[in-house]
Amino acid sequence: MTHHTGAVRVLIAPDSFTGTLSAGQAARAMAEGWARHAPDDALELCPLSDGGPGFVDVLAAALPGRVELVTVPGPLGDPAPAQVLLVPAGSAADGDHDGRPTAYVESAQACGLHLVPPELRDPGTTSTRGVGDLLLAARAAGARRIVVGLGGSSTNDGGAGLVAALLAALPGAGGDGLAARLAGGGEALRGVRADELAALVPLREAWADVELVVASDVDVPLLGFHGASAGFAEQKGATPEQAQRLEHALGDWAAAACDGAGVPRSLAREPGAGAAGGLGFGLLLLGARRMPGATAVADAVGLRRRVEGADVVVTGEGTFDWQSLRGKVVRAVAATGLEVGTPVVVVAGQVLVGRREALAIGVESAYAVADDPAAVRAALADPVGTLAARAERVARTWSRPA
Repeated sequence: MTHHTGAVRVLIAPDSFTGTLSAGQAARAMAEGWARHAPDDALELCPLSDGGPGFVDVLAAALPGRVELVTVPGPLGDPAPAQVLLVPAGSAADGDHDGRPTAYVESAQACGLHLVPPELRDPGTTSTRGVGDLLLAARAAGARRIVVGLGGSSTNDGGAGLVAALLAALPGAGGDGLAARLAGGGEALRGVRADELAALVPLREAWADVELVVASDVDVPLLGFHGASAGFAEQKGATPEQAQRLEHALGDWAAAACDGAGVPRSLAREPGAGAAGGLGFGLLLLGARRMPGATAVADAVGLRRRVEGADVVVTGEGTFDWQSLRGKVVRAVAATGLEVGTPVVVVAGQVLVGRREALAIGVESAYAVADDPAAVRAALADPVGTLAARAERVARTWSRPA
């Protein structure tokens, strides 16, 4: 956008507002509201993602490349449409991997909670098999590096479904019965043994020439109080008793898989192993490395350069809370602003973080769209209008008068 004399340069870089607005929709609503107060300001829109729903859309809008449409099994086995974003070798986001492209895939397209009707949600049976098929599609398209966005899953299978899909495609691996069991969901993993998983050694070898990157929205381990089952299973439909059963089943899976693959059992304690119901563990088992999803997207879209060119940065998400202080988009944007000296403000559906905590991560001010139950209802009824109205009021503080 052309800069006007005296115009404030505003970078609008939000995450999605979960359940109501995509990151792109949120950015446009903020820009609409800001422009009402300060029509001469130079607004640059930079929607972001932390690896969860919207990961591929955000990157496809920002990067050179092409999107391949594929169909994979969803969490219940029904066909689900998904995308593989292929970015050419040598681009700024990709580097050069022997002249072959980097692929970006979004696990939520294959195992997302939004794919399961509320009455059918059962993390004991949902599977990540479709994510394995996404990896196979990316590799078949020629990718030498595959970045997998994690977040928003309906699953709690420790990535066993993904492993099942890759085993089924491995020549000579055999074990159709094992693949079926691994694809049967988290509760089916109870009692699995290392001697059943000997094929994990050739599977790791078969994928050794592909650089796998886990772009996860959380950094939790697979097991324990902060792990996949205890921390997240209930929001996917599990009862407290089922969450305990899933914890035991994932414990069996982690021990057997690590022993079968010949890797340390400590892999289950790695940050991000518990992301997306343990899908992070399944990818780490194949030799993947992890980086925060928000960082992966920020690097790909050149966020630092854009923040350096702005006078103020506006970011946001549905709820600015304790999770935001860890591996989320707001944290990544605030950290970048802190490094380069550009003020960062947050506009969120709700703000549950105190001013001191916000300042500690580099957020100058945080503004809520909704401060009470009635305002929350209004925001849900008209998310674009209420977000735009809040952004207009924020512009009165952070921009010059119109």
